Parts: sequence; structure tokens; C-alpha cells
Amino acid sequence: MIDIKVFEFNAIAENTYLLYDETKEAILIDCGCMTPIEESLLSDFISQNGLSLKRLLCTHLHFDHVMGNGFIYRKYGIKPEAHKKEVEMLPTIKEQIKSMGLPFPIEVVDIGGYLVGNETILFGQSELTTLLVPGHSPGSLAFYSKKDGFVIVGDALFNGSIGRTDLWGGNYDVLIAAIKDKILILPDETIIYPGHGPSTTVINEKLNNPFL
Repeated sequence: MIDIKVFEFNAIAENTYLLYDETKEAILIDCGCMTPIEESLLSDFISQNGLSLKRLLCTHLHFDHVMGNGFIYRKYGIKPEAHKKEVEMLPTIKEQIKSMGLPFPIEVVDIGGYLVGNETILFGQSELTTLLVPGHSPGSLAFYSKKDGFVIVGDALFNGSIGRTDLWGGNYDVLIAAIKDKILILPDETIIYPGHGPSTTVINEKLNNPFL
């Protein structure tokens, strides 16, 4: 069974997800820690629970979701993994920050490997399936556990809302189609963990999300 520890990090209130199972192997999704205090919260939880961090996965490469990638590389020697379109079609992290007039210093780490849709992610005795859900960004991914009944969706879908499509490479029609084709077809009871804000369920979004 996969346990999920949720951290809310940085000035954008981004959700960072640490997943682990009974083997103590763990993976991290969207590491957004920005300050030394936030870095310590994450690393202390990993060490205090005896976890062995294996991979750093990115739903997408917007700056608020990658603020902690440098820390993870320095601390654990692990590079982030993302869809190739995120690298090819988005501005660099420094360009994103500059274009938005933000003062955040971010240590940039090169992508260590590319992910694709419908790929199996293994750790411990657990597995996730990657779902390609573009629209908020060109290569946005979600990570789905059929066995444990949850999906981590980044900024594609929120509780009662959807991701912005006015940023680099965003497309409203593509996003709506991806949500319907990849996320809303999951079992109704599936828990949705978004990149910001509280969790929700597939059935809740089917019935109550005004965009869907």
C-alpha cells in the first residue's frame, strides 16, 4: 500500500508529494521546497521514517513545482524526470521567473530522464502509471495508482477548477479534452491530488466542476 505525505511549499502554496510503501522505498513528485526550513521538513521526514528516495518525478516544469530540485540533487544525487515537451517547449526556469517579475532564486538542475504517457513507474512493491494530460503545459503528466485508487495530476485539474491555459504552451481545448479522456474515465471514487489546494475525487469533479 502506498502512503502519501503532502507538503505545502513555497510562496505559491504548491503541493509536493512524497510516496512510499512498506519497503521504505520512496519517490517524490513535484518538489517545491524553497527555503532551508522547507528543505529540512522534507529531509527530516525522509530520514525519520527510514525512507530511501529513488526518483524525483515532475508533473510539469513550471517554476513553482521545481524549486526544490536543486536541493534533492545536492542531498540525494537524484535528477528530475519529466516529459520531453516540457524541456523543448517551455521557457527555462530562469526565463519563467524573469518574465513574471519574481525575485525567487532557483537552482536549476538538468533533466535526468524523460517520461512518456502510459509508462509504468516502479518503486518498492508499488507501481504508478503515467497519464499524458497536456493543456496547462505541453507535456503535463499525471501519476495514477489503480491499486490504491488515486491520481496526482499537477496543475491540470483542481478541486472545482482547472489549470490555467494562458501560460507558455497552454491550450484550453486541449486541457479539457485531456481531463475528460484521461482523468474523468478513472473510477468515480479515485482521489485526485492536485498541484495546489485540497484533494477531490473523480465523481466530485464530474458533478460539481463548472468547467467540466
